[in-house]
Amino acid sequence: MARPTRQETQARTREDLLATAAEHFLERGYAAASLDQIAEDAGYSKGAVYSNFRNKDELCFAVLDRIRAERMGEIAATLAAGATLAAGATLDDVVTAFGVWAERTIGDRRWTLLEIEFSVRSRHNEEIRSRIAAGAEGVRTLIAELIRSLADRYDVTPTMDPGQASAMLLGLGIGLGLQRAISPELSAAALTDAVRALMRPRR
Repeated sequence: MARPTRQETQARTREDLLATAAEHFLERGYAAASLDQIAEDAGYSKGAVYSNFRNKDELCFAVLDRIRAERMGEIAATLAAGATLAAGATLDDVVTAFGVWAERTIGDRRWTLLEIEFSVRSRHNEEIRSRIAAGAEGVRTLIAELIRSLADRYDVTPTMDPGQASAMLLGLGIGLGLQRAISPELSAAALTDAVRALMRPRR
C-alpha cells in the first residue's frame, strides 16, 4: 500500500480536527470549548491546530460553514425529490417533505445556540461580523436558486421576488430556530406554510 502524500496527511489531520471540534463546540459552546482539549481528543498537538486554522474563531467558522453546507444540501435534496420521493412527486409532496425536514432540524439546540453564541462575538469584532454576513448572503443566494428551480419544475410563479423571499424564509427559519431551541414543542409549520404561500399556479 502506498504511503499517503503530505497533502493527504494534512487533509486527514484537518478533517480529524474539524470532526472533533464540531463535537466540542456543539456540546460545550464556543466559550467553553478548549483548543488544547480538541487537539488532544483528535490525537494531535495544539500546534497541529494552528497549522490548519489561524485561531479558535477560524476553527469555529469552519465548523459552522460545514454544518450550514450540510443543512443546505439536505434542503436541496428534499426539494429536488431525491432519494426520499418518487419521480412523480407533486409540489405539495415536496413541500410536505420539506416540512418533515424542518420539524426534525429547525431548532436543533446545539447548533442553534452555537450560532447565536458565536454571532454575539461580532458585536466587537468586525471580521467576525463581515464573515457571518457573507455566509448569510451565500445561504440567501442558495435559497433563491432553490425557489427558482422549484418554480420552474412545477410551473408556478412565486408571489414574491426570490431574492426577497429568501431573506424572508431565512429570517423566519432563524427566528423559529431560536424559539424551538428554547421551546422544542413549538411547531415549525409556519415555515412550511410560508413556502406554500410563496407559490401559486401560473396563469
